[in-house]
Amino acid sequence: MRQAFTQLSVPTRGKGLYEITAPTREWLSGQGIADGMLTVFIRHTSASLTIQENADPDVTRDLEAFFSRLVPENDPLYVHTIEGPDDMPAHVRTALTQTSLSIPVLGGQMTLGTWQGIYVFEHRGRPHRRSVVLHLLGE
Repeated sequence: MRQAFTQLSVPTRGKGLYEITAPTREWLSGQGIADGMLTVFIRHTSASLTIQENADPDVTRDLEAFFSRLVPENDPLYVHTIEGPDDMPAHVRTALTQTSLSIPVLGGQMTLGTWQGIYVFEHRGRPHRRSVVLHLLGE
């Protein structure tokens, strides 16, 4: 059993979904591990991860619009407002989504479906540089 780690730095331009499938696939292809499990983990509490359709950009736009309605900014229920009106909603959005993904690897390839891509889901309004850890365990 072998393992490998790396960290991706993902620049965002504000709220939205940012695909990281290609750099993840590129790193995976150089590890020499044929079969195993890839864990993708984001090191933040105001951004998350998702596997979503990557064929039609309307899907990611619609997801962002849905989450904006589901978890609005400036809700009077929020007590944590010191970091701005988008901060507490970002934490709620992260709690509703995922900070870690597990993807089986077979034959040196992620077993993603035809239209699936891996995304960082940025929940804050301003640009950030998000840190995503990749951990591959296998043989």
